[in-house]
Amino acid sequence: MKETDMSNPYGDRGNKDLSIANPKGQGTAQPVKGGGKSHPAPGGPFLIGDTMTGGYGKGPDILHGCTIAVEKGEIAVIVGPNGAGKSTAMKAVFGMLDVRQGHVRLDGEDITSLSPQDRVAKGMGFVPQTSNIFTSMTVEENLEMGAFIRRDDFRDTMAQVYDLFPILKEKRYQAAGELSGGQRQRVAIGRAIVREPAAFLFDEPLSNLDAALRVGMRLEISELHKRLETTMIYVTHDQVEAMTMADKIVVLQAGVIEQVGSPLELYHTPRNTFVAGFIGSPKMNLISGPEAAKHGAHTIGIRPEHIDVSTTEGTWSGVVKVSEHLGSDTFFHVYDTGLTEMMTVRARGEVGLRHGDRVFLTPREESLHRFDANGLRIA
Repeated sequence: MKETDMSNPYGDRGNKDLSIANPKGQGTAQPVKGGGKSHPAPGGPFLIGDTMTGGYGKGPDILHGCTIAVEKGEIAVIVGPNGAGKSTAMKAVFGMLDVRQGHVRLDGEDITSLSPQDRVAKGMGFVPQTSNIFTSMTVEENLEMGAFIRRDDFRDTMAQVYDLFPILKEKRYQAAGELSGGQRQRVAIGRAIVREPAAFLFDEPLSNLDAALRVGMRLEISELHKRLETTMIYVTHDQVEAMTMADKIVVLQAGVIEQVGSPLELYHTPRNTFVAGFIGSPKMNLISGPEAAKHGAHTIGIRPEHIDVSTTEGTWSGVVKVSEHLGSDTFFHVYDTGLTEMMTVRARGEVGLRHGDRVFLTPREESLHRFDANGLRIA
């Protein structure tokens, strides 16, 4: 039996991690082939997928001149509806999708021609939507697999992972297949940390978890960012994740970037009606026609929390069809206003309105958003 050097218990294990880019698991995506070279490209953001255009196989383009840029130490979150191209953009940055046009640069190097494996060697760490762990191996063995490109002593990094995720230390000798969904995802994130990447790429890592686990993991990833001060691109369809985690949000629709900005910038000054209707939960009410014309616009928008409700008087009137009582807030869905099919109103606390009640709505003028016939914001 081979002796283990207890001064370095991790030895040379973990150098065959095929999960980085499994060629049998790409679907119709065409990853960048091995053998390419990087070259110096000084200046610009720390990590950028610049004007990327591409799609799957011989199909049509899904990304159209899409640029995803993040400065050193930032979290950039990509959001958009289903089919917007969020994960496709992430795959293009990681090299799992060979773009037809555009470039990818990391820390002053153009890495467009590098394979996913070579991009890992340059400093990328990828955490997919599914945990993608080795279920027959122990937690610790899974984490060690992250060290496949390292030739130094990584015990301090392992200790850091256990400090971030104490549950993994507790279960380090347990088979990973026996873990819960949240624990498995912690293993996947921990394995990426062990590589000590310069940039993390998270592709909807929490989408398969229940609501309570999502909250806990969201806080842990935010803590991870603060401790490691690392650069991250994070894909999600969850607006709460985007608004609470991001330094900047990239709003994507049909492979085209609609707006890039801080969470509050997108909330307060959406560039167009798409962003206005997408950012915020519940979404902004959009009204066209004569009411919008009164305000010199083709369309006006008002967020549910910026409408005052009364049972006696107000600017608009309608009938409550559905009321949702959450304790901290009450949501009313109001019909028959003559403005749009449905208006959503958010009131603080518990408000005793029920189905069929007549209500009056007054928008706060200072919170109205105006848009022209092309859907663009009017300053």
